[in-house]
This record gives sequence, C-alpha cells and structure tokens, in this order.
Amino acid sequence: MTHTEDSTDALRQAGDELADATVAALFERGEVGEFNTLMRYVSVAGAPLPDGLPDVALEYLRATSVPPAWVDWGEMEKARLFFIDNNVHISTALSFASMPACYLVPHVAKLLSATHGLNYPSRRMAETGQFTVYLMRPDAFEAGGRFVPAAQKVRLLHAAIRHHLKREGRWDTGTLGVPICQEDMIGGQMFFSLLVLDSLHRLGVHMSEEGARAYYYAWRVVGAMLGVDQDAVPGSLEQARRFLDTYMVRHMGPSEEGAHLTRQLIDLYEDVVPGTFFDPIVSALIRHLVGDTCADWLGVSRTPWDTVVKAVPHLLGVLETIEDRSPLGAWALDRLGHLTTVLELSSLTRGRVMHYAIPEQLKKDFGVSGTLPRARRWTPPAVTLP
Repeated sequence: MTHTEDSTDALRQAGDELADATVAALFERGEVGEFNTLMRYVSVAGAPLPDGLPDVALEYLRATSVPPAWVDWGEMEKARLFFIDNNVHISTALSFASMPACYLVPHVAKLLSATHGLNYPSRRMAETGQFTVYLMRPDAFEAGGRFVPAAQKVRLLHAAIRHHLKREGRWDTGTLGVPICQEDMIGGQMFFSLLVLDSLHRLGVHMSEEGARAYYYAWRVVGAMLGVDQDAVPGSLEQARRFLDTYMVRHMGPSEEGAHLTRQLIDLYEDVVPGTFFDPIVSALIRHLVGDTCADWLGVSRTPWDTVVKAVPHLLGVLETIEDRSPLGAWALDRLGHLTTVLELSSLTRGRVMHYAIPEQLKKDFGVSGTLPRARRWTPPAVTLP
C-alpha cells in the first residue's frame, strides 16, 4: 500500500473500535476491577472462561479468540524456526534497538511515561520478551497456548490508555491524533519487525530472505490480533521500509521523557550484567544499533566500549559461519541461544508470569499537549527519502 500525507494523517485519528468500545463499557459499568481479577485465571487458549465475566468482555474475548482467517501457517512455521535460530540476537535487538526507537518518538515516550509500570522498566521488558516467546512457541495459536490470551489483554490495555487520556483531557487529540493511533501501532509493528531485522543485519547475523520475510509476516499476524488495520499495513519489507522511514522523519526527535526511559532501560540491564566492568557495553550496544544522532537524542553516553562493540559483527560472523557449515555447531549455538534467552527473561521476570491488565488509572503528573535454508542471504531494503 502507498501512503500519502493525507492517508497517514487519517491513521492518526483512528483507534481500535472493538477494544475501545469494550473498555468504555467496562469503565461505565464499574466492572474493570472484577474483569482484571477474573482474567488472571485466563492464561491459555481454549480454557473455559471463568463465571462472572461481564457480558461485554465475553463478547470481546469470543470475537478475538482466533487468529485472522488469512494466516499462512507455513509462513508462521518458518518464522518460528527463524526465531529459534536467532533468538538471542532477536532479544538483543528488541532490548537495545526496538525499545529505544519507541523512545525516539516524543509523543510515544510521553504516552509510555503515563503508566505506573514504566517506573519499573523490567516489567515492560519482561512483558515484551514473554509476549515474543509466547508467539514463537509451536502451540502459540492452539488450545493450551498462551499467546492468544496475552494478545487479547494487551489490546485492551492499549484501549484503556486511550480511554484514560481522552476522558481526562490529558491528550491533545487535535494536534497529536488519537492516543496509540493506527499510525503509531503500525510504527510499533515496524519497530518490532523490520527494525529487528535491520539490527540483526547490523550485528552481522546471517539471515535468509525467506526467514526475514517470514519473521516480518509473523508480526503482521500479531498486528492484526492487536487491532491494527491490516489494510493500512505494508505488505512487504520494501513497503515497510518506506513506511518506517516516513514515520521516523515525521515524528522522531529528542525529549526529556525519551531520555529518562532510556536511562531506566540502561540501568536495568547494567543491573542484569554481573559486576560493573561490562556495564558500558549496554550503552555502546544501543549507540551501535540506533546510530550516534539518535543515541545523542536519547542521552546515551559515549564510552570506550563504543569501539569494542564495532567488533561484534566480526565475532558473530565467525560463529554464524560455524553454524552455516556444521549441523552440530548449529545445534549447539541454538541451544546456547535458547538458554541465554531463558536466563535473560527469568532475570527480568524473577520467575513470575507477567499479567497484562487494564490500568484503572494513569500517573497523575502526566500531561501532553526445523531450520530454514540459508541461501539468498537477506539484506535490508534500501533507505527511502520521504
């Protein structure tokens, strides 16, 4: 799909009709607390819904209980294998590129600062990591899988934030559009898909075209289940490049909130890294993946490790070559990647399952006016000039 200035502006005025209506009804009837309590018992697809759920919630859960009819399950399996092959690299990209990219959009950074949970960045990172792991499990969309209930809850969480900001008059809709509007949701979809692929390429990870396109496709399915209008979503990586370039040029820039959220993110991972000697590598990785200008906007300090990090692609290139040429090496590195991802996620969650709930209020001080073939190695679509 080709986006014009007018069509993109129209996306800023659109939210998520189904989820917005559900949340509005829950608040109007005073049923949010009861809904959140009962939904803690809904964690796997296909399980009986608890008695006492509000009627409007039951209608929403039934309407969103299955993935879109157009899903190509062959592509989803390719995406799962791609994730298994690159899980630790994807986790790195999500943490040190995708999340900082969100903070580079000032109105998004302000919006993220509205939730109490962002005082505890480990929670958001744990929720993001857990969500991705749920998505890439073999049973993600089957009975017993955890992805569908997680997607249903996240979609309502976004609607609740829109509800609070608009109802309390704390968001300049005329200037900024609807909170968590369609343009921003598509932009977020690009951050978690195309930008991840860009980051893997920058790190020197070997990817096939088939794997890269399948991974992007999987996030299109995710977007559909989170209420993103798929008629407006780029259908290919080349179209995604044009959209992302335009989106960033339209919106990215420095902000106090963006710098604050980035500092929280850096502090979080410095605490995860044992000792203090390697702490600067966190800032260096962010700077390497988002670039100097964006890193400066986010207040990411320069460190002597900035030069060291530039050697990472060469080291990963050696490991990737081993993986390409040796089935045993590929198996060993996949297992190591899996264990590293599990360790990182368990450090963030502290062994708990993260629950996604409708926030009953926002911060009061917030204000905004198998393996895939490795032939045909993937390279990012060329940068466009909006």
